[in-house]
Amino acid sequence: MEFGPGRATVMTQGAGMDQQVSRPLWSRQIEFTLAGIGCAVGLGNVWRFPYLCYRSGGGAFLVPYLFMLVVLGIPLLYMELTVGQYTRRGPVHALATVCPLLKGVGMASVAISFIMCTYYNVVITWALYYLFSSFQAPLPWQSCNNTWNTPNCTNHATNSSYSSTASQEFFKYKMLGQTNGVEEAGMLRWELFLILILGWIIIYFCIFKGVKSTGKVVYFTALFPYVVLIALLINNVQLPGAVDGIIFFIVPEWDKLLSVEVWVNAAAQIFNSIGIGFGSLLAMSSYNSFNNNVLKDTLSISIINSLTSILAGFVIFSAFGYMSYLQGIPISQLAVDGPGLVFIVYPQAFANMPVAQLWAVMFFFMLLCLGLDSEFAMVEVMVTSLMDEFYQNLINVFKRKELFVLVVCGVALLLGIPCVMQVGIYVFQLMDHYTAIVSIMFLAFFEIIATCWSYGVTRLSANLKEMTGRGANIFFRVCWLIVDPVLITVILIFSIIQFKPARYGNYVFPDWAQGIGWVIALASIIWIPLGAIHTLWVLPGSLMQKLKLSITPYALNEKPKQPYYERGGTDGQSGIAVISSNMGQPEKPPPETKF
Repeated sequence: MEFGPGRATVMTQGAGMDQQVSRPLWSRQIEFTLAGIGCAVGLGNVWRFPYLCYRSGGGAFLVPYLFMLVVLGIPLLYMELTVGQYTRRGPVHALATVCPLLKGVGMASVAISFIMCTYYNVVITWALYYLFSSFQAPLPWQSCNNTWNTPNCTNHATNSSYSSTASQEFFKYKMLGQTNGVEEAGMLRWELFLILILGWIIIYFCIFKGVKSTGKVVYFTALFPYVVLIALLINNVQLPGAVDGIIFFIVPEWDKLLSVEVWVNAAAQIFNSIGIGFGSLLAMSSYNSFNNNVLKDTLSISIINSLTSILAGFVIFSAFGYMSYLQGIPISQLAVDGPGLVFIVYPQAFANMPVAQLWAVMFFFMLLCLGLDSEFAMVEVMVTSLMDEFYQNLINVFKRKELFVLVVCGVALLLGIPCVMQVGIYVFQLMDHYTAIVSIMFLAFFEIIATCWSYGVTRLSANLKEMTGRGANIFFRVCWLIVDPVLITVILIFSIIQFKPARYGNYVFPDWAQGIGWVIALASIIWIPLGAIHTLWVLPGSLMQKLKLSITPYALNEKPKQPYYERGGTDGQSGIAVISSNMGQPEKPPPETKF
């Protein structure tokens, strides 16, 4: 492997001959850090975290949340970034390297990221729809005097099941044209479909050059949301009732800590927010320079992600307090859940703020930036993994990587069409429930088994020492070896015990739809047993020999000879170490790892 300015040359095996693949690097390391922050900080920070706080006792939720951040989120992110940076491969080859038997975990990560990117971009579509609508005066969800409103529309929330607010009806009838259930497919919402195409065009032109283009975009998309959040907070705290909302957010209901569900929710939020198990950050870290300080990036991404969630909590709950003041109902009775928090509750608050259009435009543009960063990472997982696996074949067919990225975006666009039909909100909810909640726990469990128990903490720490000159300290070793596997096992067990079928508001999906949901979940999970079966099939020897080899790193020759790294020189531009390699020698690990 050789490095030049901003690129790495990697030798891969294919079609009976060595291939020389030019692998790009981040132009500056700050670009990876910003991209990682953008990947971790997403729409979940704005709606899922405040909702879980709201439902789990306000400030009491911060106790298990911060605990899970320290003992689960930070160590596992450190593990993923280390594996990605050391192997210089996407999740498929990286996991096949550390534990051939569980190489399917990497395939599952790619599958779940691709499934999520098909419907996650629908949220970006909604944000764009609201952004365009925010330039109208008055705001179209500000009153009930519109063609889409029903006689039950009211400008003030009530506890009546027969009434709905103007913002609810804008979301349900104007934008979604929502049907009464998943049984009614309805028609294609052409406005949303065209905006969905626009969303994918934006994403394509931000990532088509790989890290070269993404690295430039993240300077804006990762930083701009903080400008908006701080501006909204300054505005919100001046509104009547805002202090009551903030008190509701920070004053704990300590009895909630006795609920196991609160602790499970805290862990799930850490997983979904940071992106543990999705393969996104692992793939992005594979473009790092070999000597990059992994721990610094880990702490930057995880801590800023959590601080962003807390900042968003202050913004959202101050708005809750204002709405409670306007509507004359307790904060605990506000209807907040999932997409409704962002696209119903907050727009309703904007309608009563001074300069409503300005705040609405800023807020939905912020949502767009948050969504784009996460979408970049999910699409990059698929692109990186396929390029690692089939580089020469793909180049032969598409001639340029940019055309291949276009095809990936096009396929994801087609798969997202059901979400922009009138039945779309139900399809979205079903996919989100069975992908983001069910699948990710299984993936995280097997990923930590593969990396921390099969590959081993000793090897992982030795890899860190080879890259940075310092191995993992005792805290990370204990977390990787004991604490995290036990915690994830407990979380997985309770997730199964307390599993609830998918629902949207009061609507419970019928059994056949729940069955489709499990098929969606299995579309990613199934790769784990299939990968294990394939590994045992291709490895030589008796069954016992196959089993022994299947938990031996590098047994599949999934990646080239691990290079011997020299720290002597840099390219002068990006500080990337000059590296030499014995590509032609028999497969064996570097001396430092002591396999």
